[in-house]
Amino acid sequence: MKIFLDTANLDEFTPLYNTGLINGVTTNPTLIMRSGRDPEDVYQDLVDLGVPDISMEVVGTAEEMYEEGIRLSEKFGEQATIKVPCTKDGIFVCRKLSEKGIRVNVTLIFSVAQALLSAQAGATYVSPFVGRCNDNSFSGVELIRAIAGAYSTQRIQTQILAASLRDVHHVSRCYLYGASVVTMPGKVFDKMYDHVLTREGLDLFQKDYEKTLESFSPDDRDN
Repeated sequence: MKIFLDTANLDEFTPLYNTGLINGVTTNPTLIMRSGRDPEDVYQDLVDLGVPDISMEVVGTAEEMYEEGIRLSEKFGEQATIKVPCTKDGIFVCRKLSEKGIRVNVTLIFSVAQALLSAQAGATYVSPFVGRCNDNSFSGVELIRAIAGAYSTQRIQTQILAASLRDVHHVSRCYLYGASVVTMPGKVFDKMYDHVLTREGLDLFQKDYEKTLESFSPDDRDN
């Protein structure tokens, strides 16, 4: 099981990464744009933090994506995972990069067929977009389950990296249905700690603790 954060905001990412519970980070052009920073400055900061797995998305023609993937891999080394779209060009680039031993994350997965082609091309990860599936009236977590079933039947080693997760329920279901990795915004990660019954129990324990202390004098506690 691995947990990635889906962000290019270092102010958000750093304290969460420092919990020791985060295994990597996914970025995309939209997240980079929101950060207002040069993509490679963001990548370098993540590398300097010691993040072991950073998805860096490439765009353009097959040739452009391939050349950029090679350049990013050479610049950022083993911490770089090259992220390509699930298109004919993207799958072609995935195969070429994978043959060179470079990790590839095939993104924008919305069907089992896409996930199978990506695995055939040597993808390290496939990224089904759970929330966006739900927006379009089909279940994202059921897609995770279907991909996991197909991979298990065929003994495929490509890892399912569940993306576009908008709540803790999605996170839990994706793991239950066969995802190896989930990536989520920081606000969703923070909610994984939380449960109303935990809060109620903690409040009760705190009140009982205070009542217990009130029943003893300071001298009694010293003895």
